[in-house]
Amino acid sequence: MLKDFKDFAMKGNVLDLAIAVVIGAAFSKIITSLVEDLVMPALGLLMGGFSIAGAEYKFGDATLRYGAFLQSVLDFLIIAFSIFMVIRLFMNFRRKEKMPEEESVPELDAKEGLLVEIRDLLKNQQR
Repeated sequence: MLKDFKDFAMKGNVLDLAIAVVIGAAFSKIITSLVEDLVMPALGLLMGGFSIAGAEYKFGDATLRYGAFLQSVLDFLIIAFSIFMVIRLFMNFRRKEKMPEEESVPELDAKEGLLVEIRDLLKNQQR
């Protein structure tokens, strides 16, 4: 049973997943800091010092803090857009790496050229 677990844990997919989780956690901290420390204070300055997180509505004894909810939604949208842009950037790098160089068409000798012409003529006659 221990051997089976070791085989499972050492598979490439499990290790890739573990690495992705660690990198994702670190990336999450970066994006959260971006939103909380840079974007939202800048937005607050542009809005004249207004903070949406503090908006609330008192209804009798209950307090509806809809501002905190709107702040969470705004944070999510900024984080989702940031992740989208990073993934898009990485995909552009991957496409550039994977672009195959244009293959040169080998030149045909006289016999092969005639065979190609005959093949094309036969195709045209069958249509």
